[in-house]
Amino acid sequence: MLTILGFTMIATFLVLIMLKKMSPIAALVLIPALFCVFVGKGAKLGDYVIDGVTSLAPTAAMLMFAIVYFGVMIDVGLFDPIVRGILRFCKADPLRIVVGTAVLAAIVSLDGDGSTTFMITVSAMYPLYKRLKMSLVVMTGVAAMANGVMNTLPWGGPTARAATALKLDASDIFVPMIPALAVGLLGVLALSYVLGRRERKRLGVLTLDEVLEPETETVLVGAGAGASGDGAAAVAKKAARTGGSGSGSGTGSGADLPEEDDDFQRLDPHRATLRPKLYWFNALLTVTLLTAMIMEWLPIPVLFLFGAALALTVNFPHMPDQKARLGAHAENVLNVSGMVFAAAVFTGVLQGTGMVDHMSKWLVSNIPDGMGPHMALVTGVLSIPLTYFMSNDGFYFGVLPVLAEAGQAHGVSSLEIARASLVGQPLHMSSPLVPAVYVLVGMAKVEFGDHTRFVVKWAALTSLVVLGAGILFGII
Repeated sequence: MLTILGFTMIATFLVLIMLKKMSPIAALVLIPALFCVFVGKGAKLGDYVIDGVTSLAPTAAMLMFAIVYFGVMIDVGLFDPIVRGILRFCKADPLRIVVGTAVLAAIVSLDGDGSTTFMITVSAMYPLYKRLKMSLVVMTGVAAMANGVMNTLPWGGPTARAATALKLDASDIFVPMIPALAVGLLGVLALSYVLGRRERKRLGVLTLDEVLEPETETVLVGAGAGASGDGAAAVAKKAARTGGSGSGSGTGSGADLPEEDDDFQRLDPHRATLRPKLYWFNALLTVTLLTAMIMEWLPIPVLFLFGAALALTVNFPHMPDQKARLGAHAENVLNVSGMVFAAAVFTGVLQGTGMVDHMSKWLVSNIPDGMGPHMALVTGVLSIPLTYFMSNDGFYFGVLPVLAEAGQAHGVSSLEIARASLVGQPLHMSSPLVPAVYVLVGMAKVEFGDHTRFVVKWAALTSLVVLGAGILFGII
């Protein structure tokens, strides 16, 4: 009964948010509360919620201060050179922009933290997507998939969990998987190319070859004095002459390029919040912070708390300026932290009522005996939906040991099972139980349901590519 209710609860949640019948926060809170009553444990709902909130409170704190920290870094201009570099590569070609999104997300993912990756990627790429009227779900989908593949790094979480659960060495799990993961990353880049071609066909290409750097920054990176409607129209007319998008929904007319864009103002090269004299201090502070996070010198929430406080104090020593910066990022902080605490209700009920345990046991018990010798393949396939429907902790510490034990009974090593368990990560990073995904959709101003509807099929395909490569190379 708990198994059926568990799957029904998850399915109900996904359907309602994808059809936009409920907001994610409302669905994350009300649906599990309702099912908790159905299970007959409504009296314990408060305990389950408190347990869930307690477990996710450090994550919420980390996200709150991380958003403030990276928001301040954006304000003071730390990432402006990155945006200009991407602009020089991408020009205004949607194909290059989508591929650039995947590359940037993959590179930034080396720090092992999904929230950081999404904050930096969206901060750099959002203005380009916004100004060119590109699909924002393409940006969130590509970033999530690239981060999902890179999330398998030993310091990223899943590999360490698998190693701990099965008492193995993390390097023994990860290093042999590198070829398969590389193929998965190439798959993401290939998909980015395809999606980029689709966007290019829809929007056309705004050619900027003859536009000088200051004009380029005005049109695409800033909204300074030169960002007038006339300037935008001039560039648009040039695009029409050089084979860019014509009439329609793209960037082919002056009317399509707004004269004012509040989100774009944040990257105005003349904005008052810039601190060019403190650029290297901010860069060093950020590198030190990321290094401390990777080396685990302090808990991540503590690092971002101190980092945000130091960044605010040094860059904006006057109290009114600090309050202004906090106010500027309050919306993102509230949206993301609110979503995390709402997700705590969902996870608290899933785990507290025992739904997760019953669901995992039911799945394992229904594996045909004839599949025993192929338990690595079975683990890889199961990891795709299971890491989406439950947390990494629930999968790696609850389900993986059972799968490994079943595999050992048929001569399949725990190492193969552990490697196969990493396959589902490209899809996992878009799970409603992953706090970082709310940073991604929140900063990109994308509805979670739209992101889910777009990314699930592509992320599942990426996971299958990794699994197929692992089998082909004899890794799994």
